[in-house]
Amino acid sequence: MIPIRFGTAGWRAIIAKDFTFGNVRIVAQAIADYLRSEKLHHRQLIVGYDSRFLSEDFARAVTEVLTGNSIQVILCNRDSPTPAIALEILKRKAAGSINITASHNPPEYSGIKFSSAWGGPALPEVTRSIEDRCALHMSDGKNLPRLSLNDGRKKKLVVDFDPKPSYIKQIYKLIDFKALKRAKLSCVCDLQYGTARDYLDSLLEDAGCKVTILHNYRDVLFGGHAPDPSQENLTELISIMKKQKSDIGLSTDGDADRFGIIDSDGTFLTPNEILPLVLDHIVRTRNWKGVVARSVMTSHFLDAVAKMHNIEVRETPVGFKYIAEIMLKENFILGGEESGGLTINGHIPEKDGILACLLLAEVRAVSKKPLRQCLLELQKKVGSFLTHRLNFHLMPEKMNALKEKLSTHPPTSLGDFTVRRIVDLDGFKFIMKDQSWLGIRLSGTEPVVRLYAESDSEKKLNRLVSHGKSLVGA
Repeated sequence: MIPIRFGTAGWRAIIAKDFTFGNVRIVAQAIADYLRSEKLHHRQLIVGYDSRFLSEDFARAVTEVLTGNSIQVILCNRDSPTPAIALEILKRKAAGSINITASHNPPEYSGIKFSSAWGGPALPEVTRSIEDRCALHMSDGKNLPRLSLNDGRKKKLVVDFDPKPSYIKQIYKLIDFKALKRAKLSCVCDLQYGTARDYLDSLLEDAGCKVTILHNYRDVLFGGHAPDPSQENLTELISIMKKQKSDIGLSTDGDADRFGIIDSDGTFLTPNEILPLVLDHIVRTRNWKGVVARSVMTSHFLDAVAKMHNIEVRETPVGFKYIAEIMLKENFILGGEESGGLTINGHIPEKDGILACLLLAEVRAVSKKPLRQCLLELQKKVGSFLTHRLNFHLMPEKMNALKEKLSTHPPTSLGDFTVRRIVDLDGFKFIMKDQSWLGIRLSGTEPVVRLYAESDSEKKLNRLVSHGKSLVGA
């Protein structure tokens, strides 16, 4: 039997292969055991789920085990955005949440994301404890305590609720809806058949935007592709935008924690471009003070904009939970990562794709310019930052050999690039003399090596990527 392992955003597996009702119940019991060990079992636990195949049924299975352990469950009444669930943890001072979601993964996957009482994804020491408890339950084969949903409701151990009203109220505190209403933006919104349905589209309409809505119904196959708001998945949105001459295109992933942004000319803006744009806008419009946090493989474009505003940057390992830690410890402006995560001061310690989309709509409304123009103006002030990312599948033995090589004999140069500094916070990041950098990160849950590169010109970037490929043996 394959052991249950939590990655940067929880445990994910293929439905009916490893993601079975039996294994889901084991994870629920392991979390119940953990809560009891931390004396958190007397507090409520939020249980939510996304729009995937069987998600609601898996959430019910989790609920039956938790209530069988006398833990009161606050159960979402429909598939709900991850950020709305995170907000509910804080609002209710709950013990945390269990969310049945595989986020932006392909349709055949499901997952369990456990978030802690502080509202963010559980840290590694917590998930390791849960993994150990899962292994014990898998080996002993004992029946797990369960209480039917009906009995749970009768005993007041199951409380059904709608997270939407609290979340909408929170968003109204964070976004300048007056500016949006004045601008009367035209936008195309692709909800990817996911949990942002009736959230993002509703908020845009409330803001006076003229909205064309795509894929605003549940489809467990997500139209035949992963519910990821990537450039290749937004071709329909881009086509409609061009026909309608829309101001902006907005999209979220399956559980609404990631975002995809399209400018009026049909250009896809990467998270590495979005984060500095949002930071500059927030500092100018809100005058917030504090630090910015980003993951280690995120563009230094954000650092350059932060420096322009005399703001310090905190670099974290990959995984939004580490950004959330900074948010809780320090006076905080914004945190983000290149994979499409963002949150801001006064909000949840969790990434929020709905918030990100509305912030970009606000940037467009306040600036009265296309986002690409805002970006070019910003680059004129701080310089150019071009990025590239590649994934390589390697055999486990090659992965181990690569890790050993980079740990014991790291390169001092890559072609004509001189390595000035090495950051080993999470993987290996080689910062060059000219401030270009190459990042190599080995996945802990699959045989994948991720290569990241950044430079100030296309020519140098291509050379750096080529050297990186040689280094990993791809």
